[in-house]
Amino acid sequence: MAASVQGGRIGNLPAEANAFVGRRLELAEIAGLLGAERLVTLTGPGGVGKSRLALRAAHAARAGFPGGAWLVELSELRDPDLLTNTVAQATRLTEQTLRPLLQAVCEHLSGAPVLLVLDTCEHVLDECARIAQELLASVPELRILATSRQPLGVPGEHLLTVAPLPLGERDDAVALFTARAAAAVPSFALTDANRAHVAAVCARLDGIPLALELAAVRLRGFSLHRLLEGLDSRFDLLVSPARPRLARHQTLRTAIGWSHELCTPLERLLWARLSVFTGGWDVEAAEFVCHGGPLDAEEILALLASLTEKSIVTRDDEGAAVRYRMLDTVRSFGAEWLTGLGEAEAVRSRHRDYFRWIARQGEAEWLGPGQRMWAERLTAEHANLRLAIEECMTAREPETALELTGTLWFFWFACGFAEEGRTYLERALRRARAGGGPEHTLAVWAHRLVTVVADDLEAAESVSAAYVWLAEERRLPVPALPLTGASLAVRGESARSAVLYGSVRQAPAGDGGAEFFQLLTLAVQAYLLAGQAAFERCAAVAERLRAECAKRGELWMGAWGDFFVSLAGIGLGHPDEAVLPAREALAAKWRVHDRIGAAAVTDLLVVAQASRGEEELAARLLGISRRLWHAAGLPQLGRPDLSVFHREYERRLRAALGDACFTEAVRKGRELGPDAALALALGDTADAPGP
Repeated sequence: MAASVQGGRIGNLPAEANAFVGRRLELAEIAGLLGAERLVTLTGPGGVGKSRLALRAAHAARAGFPGGAWLVELSELRDPDLLTNTVAQATRLTEQTLRPLLQAVCEHLSGAPVLLVLDTCEHVLDECARIAQELLASVPELRILATSRQPLGVPGEHLLTVAPLPLGERDDAVALFTARAAAAVPSFALTDANRAHVAAVCARLDGIPLALELAAVRLRGFSLHRLLEGLDSRFDLLVSPARPRLARHQTLRTAIGWSHELCTPLERLLWARLSVFTGGWDVEAAEFVCHGGPLDAEEILALLASLTEKSIVTRDDEGAAVRYRMLDTVRSFGAEWLTGLGEAEAVRSRHRDYFRWIARQGEAEWLGPGQRMWAERLTAEHANLRLAIEECMTAREPETALELTGTLWFFWFACGFAEEGRTYLERALRRARAGGGPEHTLAVWAHRLVTVVADDLEAAESVSAAYVWLAEERRLPVPALPLTGASLAVRGESARSAVLYGSVRQAPAGDGGAEFFQLLTLAVQAYLLAGQAAFERCAAVAERLRAECAKRGELWMGAWGDFFVSLAGIGLGHPDEAVLPAREALAAKWRVHDRIGAAAVTDLLVVAQASRGEEELAARLLGISRRLWHAAGLPQLGRPDLSVFHREYERRLRAALGDACFTEAVRKGRELGPDAALALALGDTADAPGP
């Protein structure tokens, strides 16, 4: 599904952390350019405010883009090959697709005017240029607003250079410094008595917004006069007689360096070590990765609080866990300092090892009550997982990359990152070359698992074969091979899949892969029984699956149990009883980001609501279902013969509602953002059609 809804508008633009100051002329120019040009790139040095200006302009313009205003943050991306995946994830496109991903993104963004903000392109410039050109050629309604320290170089690109803020006493630089100083020290106010000093501070910092914000925070410990003196003495040390005025990039680095000097030695050390993170971190990660030498793990929380007060680190309390992050320019300074200390390799290794441990913990606890927590935690740590994988790829021992990418099978398979998982697993397997060993077997199995779809019979059977190898390597019991049975059923040879009806043996505690396949055996049994119209037996097997999952507190596979209970209810002629388990399945699939599972469950709700006489609601749900399946690039469950489902229910609902009412209801459902669509399907919205 394409969108999220914020205040009635579609997109993913984050709320602005504080008041936007100034830039009226630039905002007006960007607004005009977005109406006339298809690619607008804001260029300028680091710290000049390109990203913040682009976000403010996107917020101002989003009402004119009914297809959505989408922010794609690229500063955390290290591998250019994953740029398309990053765009897909930012625009809420599932990666579970059979089509080339860039083609799927193009189709996903088509249909209505849409704004894409590509933020911080300079370190993946060539790939940004290639993808921007492809998107613009394929999506006529698309506008792109990019930020970069240098142009993308794409034909038709319109450049707008973002300059530092104007420096007069009544201009934007003074206004920004005043606003941030008042936020840091509530008693601060701009007066006739201090206006000249504020203007002098702004001039000393060349009107660069990041430098102004860092300096404003210093007023917590300095008077305005002392702040100006400190800047003067610090800058004078760096000015050579041949260069009476600092270049702007040197001004920013000097401002950051001055903030660095005002930190305690332990704060500086933590700042440097934190620079290895990308996409943020939590306290546990900081304690593990950054402790050592003079820095005790027990001190890190207090030091984080101190760095937050100094605006070196920002704190995010919006999610379930408190997370921290640094601006790119500040992180780059810390990374240089870490290299100078000679610690870069050691701290990167600890970062890698921490996220290897996190992956192993996630696998061990995936089939348990913490499944939703793990889905959300690993999604939040996505950028750090990528970085850890990249570090493993450069390690001397290729087994580390095989182990990490293979251990994350559940994240790739169940959380919507299948294509990225395939990319990493293929790279790890190519690098390892020679087979052998449990890590290689695990990676082969994981690769085949994330590659399989229901109409790829060869891949389905290879997953089962790979699991046999994995079980032998780990000395696990080998359950029946469900995916082989499923592939035989697709071929119409369900009699040969009777092996699936054997008992499910208990796997050793803590091995996620073994337990997962045992539960999958029950799911496929229910699937085959439903295909034979043996609905009472299907319901019995599905109830066993639900019970096994309930013991573990498992959501993802348990939702398939709810799915088959609902399907059996429909098959037995009890649609009223089918609605609740279908809704429970949908809620669970949504929580763990399984959008294909959500699409399959939505189809069930179409049938159930139509059978209950809720034709208009069923038609809206049909629109939601179509959007989900289209985003995945799959007919239902990958089987072309099942596409008759949508044709049949279109015929029935069109006959019941009339052409105009049916078409309008489907359109409304298809255009809903994910939050509104989920609420409608779960019956949690006053907008749902009445009986």
